[in-house]
Amino acid sequence: MKQSFLMVVLSFCVFSQYTFSQETVETPEKYTAHNKGKFYVFWGGNRESYSKSDIHFKGENYDFTVYDAQAHDKPKGWHMDYFNPSRMTIPQTNLRFGYFITDHYNISIGVDHMKYVFTQNQTANVSGYVNLPATEEGAMYNGSYNNTPVDFSNNFNPDTDSSPPPFLTFEHTDGLNYINTEFSRVDDISSKLFKTWNSDKVQINVTEGLGAGLLFPKTNTRLLGKERYDEFHVAGYGLSAKAGLNFTFFKHYFIQTELKGGYINMNDIRTTKNSADSAQQHFWFLQSIVSFGGIFRI
Repeated sequence: MKQSFLMVVLSFCVFSQYTFSQETVETPEKYTAHNKGKFYVFWGGNRESYSKSDIHFKGENYDFTVYDAQAHDKPKGWHMDYFNPSRMTIPQTNLRFGYFITDHYNISIGVDHMKYVFTQNQTANVSGYVNLPATEEGAMYNGSYNNTPVDFSNNFNPDTDSSPPPFLTFEHTDGLNYINTEFSRVDDISSKLFKTWNSDKVQINVTEGLGAGLLFPKTNTRLLGKERYDEFHVAGYGLSAKAGLNFTFFKHYFIQTELKGGYINMNDIRTTKNSADSAQQHFWFLQSIVSFGGIFRI
């Protein structure tokens, strides 16, 4: 009887020691192991390039198309305006809020504040007509155009509206605002590549996604000598795809680099105070983004 009792006690002690040993060697799960339920926000800057586009202008007494128009962005460079609340919309910026619906997939909404400037120093072919009243400044451009080369270079200063009146100055500089929703995937590659990597200190992720949204530009236009126009207006839609790298530090803070490309179609661009005047264009864009953000659970 004594022997049986001792065997039971010994077995219990061995089992307890084994269980305790197992519990003590188990590693607590890392915060970065799961993303579901996390929110994130980021703010950054961008550069972009644009394909050539045909821009169709129409209104009272004119209807013409500028073919293969060239355009460029308007970078601010490294500047404190990116962090000054009263001047944040002056540079080319990106703002995004997102939520992880699973460990790998998230949905987000954001604004890509790009800038599009019709290159003034260019010659492009124009087809159509201009037939303004002789009393208007732009009447100097009256005539029929049939793939006619037009030199858009002039001494016009859009900031002071100094003469001579331009044939055209055309910018989405405050800006080419792409308000969009994205559906994205995120994968941790650091933990997969290095088994002993502590992702709670530094985590490297790849991300890719698809987006769609509206274009809400503030278009700065001076057309055929008419008064300069510069107001916000819903002008069309955009589609995009992206891929990037995310570097997360100490669980909550990250730097994200992205390359985003897409298609923009604006079929209702306001060009003057007269609602009868408008423009249409569509083009491709390529955008590079560097942003800083945070990820957290509420």
